[in-house]
Amino acid sequence: MIRREELLRRLVGSDGGSYALETAVLAPVLIVILGLMIAFGRVTDAEGAVDSAAHAAARAASLERDAASARSRAQDAVIRSLDGEGITCRTSNVSINTGGYAAGVGEAATVTATISCTANLSDIA
Repeated sequence: MIRREELLRRLVGSDGGSYALETAVLAPVLIVILGLMIAFGRVTDAEGAVDSAAHAAARAASLERDAASARSRAQDAVIRSLDGEGITCRTSNVSINTGGYAAGVGEAATVTATISCTANLSDIA
């Protein structure tokens, strides 16, 4: 007959190497999940910063009296806004639509800013 202590020792001692194996299998998976979470956070942060820069550009352009100075002020506003947020675009495109300046005096007009930014995520690895 097997004593209680001996049975307990056999049960506890039977999975001696399984913790090391579980760690070896799960560690890379957890590292990949952590990297994806960081990448998603950075993309979301960059998206918000680019959206804010577009708002700042449209606002700056709308305060000018002519289309040429509106485009110039909008470009400056985009650069200041993105630099202030710490966003560095690998490639970017800024388009300012100043068609509203052709409207007559007293007519409603709009100025739109469209920004595309390709963020660099290679440093996450």
